[in-house]
Amino acid sequence: MDRNLRTNLIAGTAGHIDHGKTALVRALTGVDTDRLAEEKARGISIDLGFAHLDLASGVHIGLVDVPGHERFVRNMLAGVGGIDFVLFVVAANESIKPQTREHFDICRLLRIERGIVVLTKADLAGPDMVELVRMEFEEFAAGSFLEGAPVAAVSSTTGDGIEHLKTEIGRLAATIPPKSSNKRARLPVDRAFSIKGFGTVATGTLYTGAIQAGQELQLHPSGERVRVRGLQVHGRSAERAVAGQRTAVNLAGVEASLLRRGTVLAEPGVLQSTTRFDAELELLPSAKPLKHQAPVHLHAGAAVIEAEVRLLSQTAPVEPGGTAMARIVLREPALLLPGDRFIIRMFSPVTTIGGGTVLDIDPPVRLRRAQTMSRLRTLLRDDPTVTLALLVRESRFGLTADAIAARTGWTSAEIEKTGAKQPRLGSNYVDEAWAADVAQQIRTTVMEYHRQHPLAAGMSREDLRSRLLADAPAELFEALLHQTRELVVEGEHIRSRSHHVSLAADEEAALRQIEQAFAEAGLAVPATPEVLAKSNVGKDRAKTLLAMLLKQKRLMRAADDLIFHTGAIHELAARLASRKGQKFSVPEFKDWTGVSRKYAIPLLELLDRERITRREGDGRVVL
Repeated sequence: MDRNLRTNLIAGTAGHIDHGKTALVRALTGVDTDRLAEEKARGISIDLGFAHLDLASGVHIGLVDVPGHERFVRNMLAGVGGIDFVLFVVAANESIKPQTREHFDICRLLRIERGIVVLTKADLAGPDMVELVRMEFEEFAAGSFLEGAPVAAVSSTTGDGIEHLKTEIGRLAATIPPKSSNKRARLPVDRAFSIKGFGTVATGTLYTGAIQAGQELQLHPSGERVRVRGLQVHGRSAERAVAGQRTAVNLAGVEASLLRRGTVLAEPGVLQSTTRFDAELELLPSAKPLKHQAPVHLHAGAAVIEAEVRLLSQTAPVEPGGTAMARIVLREPALLLPGDRFIIRMFSPVTTIGGGTVLDIDPPVRLRRAQTMSRLRTLLRDDPTVTLALLVRESRFGLTADAIAARTGWTSAEIEKTGAKQPRLGSNYVDEAWAADVAQQIRTTVMEYHRQHPLAAGMSREDLRSRLLADAPAELFEALLHQTRELVVEGEHIRSRSHHVSLAADEEAALRQIEQAFAEAGLAVPATPEVLAKSNVGKDRAKTLLAMLLKQKRLMRAADDLIFHTGAIHELAARLASRKGQKFSVPEFKDWTGVSRKYAIPLLELLDRERITRREGDGRVVL
């Protein structure tokens, strides 16, 4: 575990417009996060602001200052994802206001677990008013993540209470467990710009994993690859950024205009964007009933996307305060993973109405409602072993580790651990029942082939694969063959261990007759159809006997209609041995052997394959 993980945290502000969030950040850090001219002119935050606070304990806090005005809630949402705790701001001289409630709902829907209530502008309210507002907020937050949270009354103007607040921040920080840098790297971009002499810079909160200077990353959803030229963490140059840090990435290979808010930088070649996902949805008590196929604005990470909510668990609208299973269909692709939280806002008027948790980023289609609900209940268990078993069972040929990573975001180590009890064939994790069923089908098919072709040494592997697993990866098919112990794989044929060719008396006689015909012919080979016709065992059985002689290498095929007895080839090789190293032409070979040109070329190609001769230009040499 990286030692820095415990000392780098992200805090976000939340609260109503003009309740002093930006002034509070300035009092804590000395940084004015209102960077836009319009923000300074109007005295309100329009976009996200960032600062960092170094505590005496060694904890580094990245502060995300979010706007409070209802028109800029979408900007607030871009910054509040990925934070470790919230500084929930309420002005002591005004108490709870509309955006206080909306920001509170957003924090709750995003499952933010920790926070400090900061009563700002304490210098403008007497002690009695501060105490009254504190009591009002305690009642407001009852039963929520802020119930029993520390409360700090401050004045950003005089500085009163700021040191006490820093102490509370330090105490809270000590209780927050570290984030792991061993996950897949994901950095949602909330700002992108160009700096002269440096090029493109993207900033965001590193949700998971780690990023190194010099490494390659991939932009989602575009898929474009970029290289990290340099890094800054909390405003300082760094060689490495880890989960939970405010990170600025200097990128090579992309123009800033191609990076918009909501783009995600991730480990290359692993994760995949999606345009639909299944989720557990929660509707706020203040919302209106949510109908099937309702249009919404979806906020996930720093992205905002138009979407449609398709109810899965019911046909009736979701009532205020209710929950439901839903399929979210996005107007454009986004990089999401199971477990990600999101917010939905009404299409018009644009207000926050609910949120949820991503359960599956590639759900199967055309399932019945009962089947869909059953699988979603399985995914809700949040048990990796159970989840993997479900995903593997639903996939036709199982899943490779790469496919599992794309679907879940798990690392290679997590997949290896989770799949320890999952059957594996080749590169694929497979369902045990499916593997057993296919193995039985293979055994049955091979045994039926033996019944229909008793003289055949075995069934062609390509014939077997085309019948049962035509679309399966070759590696998976081979693994299934070799794990079926009742079968024997011999070159290109598969047979049952118990299968042995047993010839009837007429077949034994025909076999000898066919072989003798080729042996007596020497290099003047007979026409194969004529030889088989004289065997008196029928066309199909005669062909099988011929195949047996070829397999046993008693006969050798030079071309489809040109077969020599092995003895004749050995005799020819002995005659050529006296000419070792001699180069010769096709006409010379014809003179030596007495064969026509029609037979000479295929015969020479057979000799090449047997390493008796070797072709050199238009001629050959005896080896």
